[in-house]
Amino acid sequence: MSGPIRVALVDDQQLVRAGFRMVIDSQPDLEVVLEAGDGAQIVRALAPDSASRNVVGQVDVVLMDVRMPTMDGLAATAAITAAATPGEPAPRIIVLTTFDLDEYVLAAIRAGASGFLLKDAPPEEMLDAIRTVHAGDAVIAPSSTRRLIEHLVIVLPAEQQAGDAGPAHAAVAELTDREREVLVHMARGRSNTEIGQDLFVAEATVKTHVGRILAKLGARDRVQAVVVAYETGLVRPGA
Repeated sequence: MSGPIRVALVDDQQLVRAGFRMVIDSQPDLEVVLEAGDGAQIVRALAPDSASRNVVGQVDVVLMDVRMPTMDGLAATAAITAAATPGEPAPRIIVLTTFDLDEYVLAAIRAGASGFLLKDAPPEEMLDAIRTVHAGDAVIAPSSTRRLIEHLVIVLPAEQQAGDAGPAHAAVAELTDREREVLVHMARGRSNTEIGQDLFVAEATVKTHVGRILAKLGARDRVQAVVVAYETGLVRPGA
């Protein structure tokens, strides 16, 4: 049996970190192993040769605040994911914020985050998010999902006209018909189980398709694949 999921907390407010730690450490399968007060601290702490890393070992999931001094959470997320190597994968990052704003959601995803949650989300939603991203999926706060999609529709057409979506279109063209179908269901927010039920295939088959989709799109996880689906027009809101 594997050990608990190892979590790092990054927030400039000590009381906030204490509250998160209390909730997380109450779970038998979760453990807070590292805390930091700003983005620069966590980037240094997660460096392979850092003293903190040598003490705490591998961190599985990082809960990252957005607005912090020295280095904000988006810059820290980008730095952590950029430093990953095949032999040293980056921890999954969930961006936490009190600001339910579209630009933070989109920026967090583009920086490499695997999840986005509001700080006032129920504790059980945060705990589920940690477990979900650790399992390899991605999570976006339900209250932000529709707004993210609407924001993408406004922002992406201009980018597409500028040619920025060219590589994404080429990647989508490499998908099989079934893989495109699965990606559309992913973009609708369907889980692997639900996709299997919709398409009358086994969940294991869906997982295989999802893995191939991520590989072909060069996406870190499901949420980044969904962004590609909207970027390329494969999926449109309300359709």
